[in-house]
Amino acid sequence: MTEPVHAASTDGVQTSVPPAGATLAAGVDLGGTNIQVGIIDAEGRVFGRSKTKTDANAGFEGVVARLLRAVDQACADAGIERARLSCLGVGTPGPVDPSTGVVLEAVNLRWDDVPLRDVLRGQTGLDVVVDNDVNAAVYGEWKRGAGRDASDMLGVWVGTGVGGGLILRGQPFGGHFHSAGEIGHMILVPGAAPGSRSLEHNCSRTAIAERIAQLVRANRKSSIADVVNEGKRIKSRVLGDAYRAGDDLVCEVINDAAERLGMAIGSIVTLLSLERVVVGGGMTEALGEPYVSRIRRAAIREAFPGAVKKVGVVESTLGDDAGIVGAGLAALDYLGV
Repeated sequence: MTEPVHAASTDGVQTSVPPAGATLAAGVDLGGTNIQVGIIDAEGRVFGRSKTKTDANAGFEGVVARLLRAVDQACADAGIERARLSCLGVGTPGPVDPSTGVVLEAVNLRWDDVPLRDVLRGQTGLDVVVDNDVNAAVYGEWKRGAGRDASDMLGVWVGTGVGGGLILRGQPFGGHFHSAGEIGHMILVPGAAPGSRSLEHNCSRTAIAERIAQLVRANRKSSIADVVNEGKRIKSRVLGDAYRAGDDLVCEVINDAAERLGMAIGSIVTLLSLERVVVGGGMTEALGEPYVSRIRRAAIREAFPGAVKKVGVVESTLGDDAGIVGAGLAALDYLGV
């Protein structure tokens, strides 16, 4: 369990325990590596937290057991019993049918057509809402973060991969097959070799790290050459430190990826006439405004017609909390509690 923390709202109000009578949800950000849980109220304040390893190798039942232990740990951190919760919201990798709570396909968890909502309902007795993890994060930013008050919005999350979510006409939009917003799988370079054609293949942290490693092995100089030569994974934090320090190779590769991502975003803004784009995820947190500003310039340059160039391209304000806040708020809003 994490150390006890004070709850922080998006308005900067600090509260140590939930107010008496507050309606509370557990918001769960279920990732391939970690499970993060926050106890959320209707204002998006986080009162207790926990974080644990997912351990996908434990299988579906093992991951569910770890998720529920993490919920109990977050409740303990908030000073409440699980019975105090009104509902549970979960953001999970892969496309989800929110009407049934079935995870259709989660590659990094090796799940196919798993009835996550019904299993969690049966084991907790709580109402449960399940959606894609990036959709949950985008929902959090729309309700309480950088997307607040936007009627038409795209969220783009850059990390291990590239994910996205849409708000259209003031409502989350999943589309007929529940996969709208999956911009990482858009083809960016049609003539490239398989495995290097999509937006995710070119603009994710994974793609950026692999490209830098290739160039270092081709004798390009970089301050992170030792990380590459030792065979270590190039983490977002390492990239962020080198980027801010002005490492020529790191800046070249990251700026190229930002340019490509911005061009794709500009095309989507043109297609849907969007009011706002929120950029988040681990890479965005590590690189900050200089990275977002390059994405912004490319997106605005490509947007058409002129009026569409007024689109706001902004950085996430909820940061790592977007997923837990969004999952919790989505559950509270959807269930009307």
